[in-house]
Amino acid sequence: MADIRSYLKEKEKREQNQSDYKVKIRKHRLSGVYRVLLIVFALLALAVFVMVQYRLHIYTGYDIVSSIEKSEAVGAADIRLGDNILTYSKDGAHCTDQKGNVVWNLTYEIQNIMVETCQDMSAIADYNGRNIYVQSSTKPVGEITTTMPIRSISVSATGRVATIMADTDLAWIYVYNPGDWDNPAYKGQASMQSSGYPAAVTLSPGGDLMMVSYIYVDAGIQKTNIVFYNLGPVGGNVNDRWVSSYTYSDILVPYIHFMNNDTAFAVGDNRLMFFKGSQIPASEAEYLTDQEIKSVFYNGDYVGLVFDSEDAEYRYRMEVYNNAARKVGNYYMNIDYTDIIFNQDIFIAYNESACIIMNMDGIEKYNGGFNKSVRLIQPLKSAYKYLLVTNTSIDTIQLK
Repeated sequence: MADIRSYLKEKEKREQNQSDYKVKIRKHRLSGVYRVLLIVFALLALAVFVMVQYRLHIYTGYDIVSSIEKSEAVGAADIRLGDNILTYSKDGAHCTDQKGNVVWNLTYEIQNIMVETCQDMSAIADYNGRNIYVQSSTKPVGEITTTMPIRSISVSATGRVATIMADTDLAWIYVYNPGDWDNPAYKGQASMQSSGYPAAVTLSPGGDLMMVSYIYVDAGIQKTNIVFYNLGPVGGNVNDRWVSSYTYSDILVPYIHFMNNDTAFAVGDNRLMFFKGSQIPASEAEYLTDQEIKSVFYNGDYVGLVFDSEDAEYRYRMEVYNNAARKVGNYYMNIDYTDIIFNQDIFIAYNESACIIMNMDGIEKYNGGFNKSVRLIQPLKSAYKYLLVTNTSIDTIQLK
């Protein structure tokens, strides 16, 4: 009997020890989880702090990180072409990388130059001329020779080119595919008596959608018809690839563009219109204004409309809208800009002697001058590091 009691006590003791051991293991595991959660919370708090400091930080100057000498012909202009720089004039064009190395060079003679870009592709033409030069950021792609005077051009990121050409009584819209410049992939005609006169044309980055602004007069009223064409498989099922259209009375709409493959916008005398759809675009939103629109700037994320400011303290006011067709805010500035560019959550307004950089919270991150006459500003991938293209150099700067 004593042996049984002794056995039961030993068994109870062992079970108690095992239970205490499991409790200790559980507490150890929970303490480990708590430590991990504490570390994660601390890292998140640090990240939020750094982000807030980054958004609130004001820069007062800049350092030149590197500088490369260059020379440029009088009358030449610079624009961004992908990560490279496209320099063009009436006599020719060339593309350089960020280190100043010439990637390609092109010679031509053009009187009234037109230049359109889309990501890494560009098209150069002579207004009323017969030639379109197509090139990427890495090489010349080809040359298109037309049979009629060119009035407007557009290029997609895939190298597809659309052009409006003038005939005696008609206007023609041709679309060309890379590598098959002699055989237009699309031909359409227009006249004031039928669809109206095509005032502007633009292609989506992927090249499957084309948007045309037609102007016409109906019963003495000036109207604009915005028409979308699907150049892909969907468009093959409808007449003339015409998939949707929208008519606006008593308004001229000369400015149309795609922000991405399923978002387009149009700017008229008194309104901004957004359209959505990767196959059959539909009207998404309209914003009316009673002020004169002085300038329009855009990228894949934002559209900015510049007006004279109603606030006596500032010269200009810019309304900014995102690619979801929603207004982001109003931004005031005094700089006499030559260009405004959007980059992530900021915009940069600049001229040859100064610039301002403002984020979408309305915080002015930088407001200052340049030591040289600046032709082009190009944001780099590093935060607040920029490329300044001047008449004599390509400078990489870091704000401080």
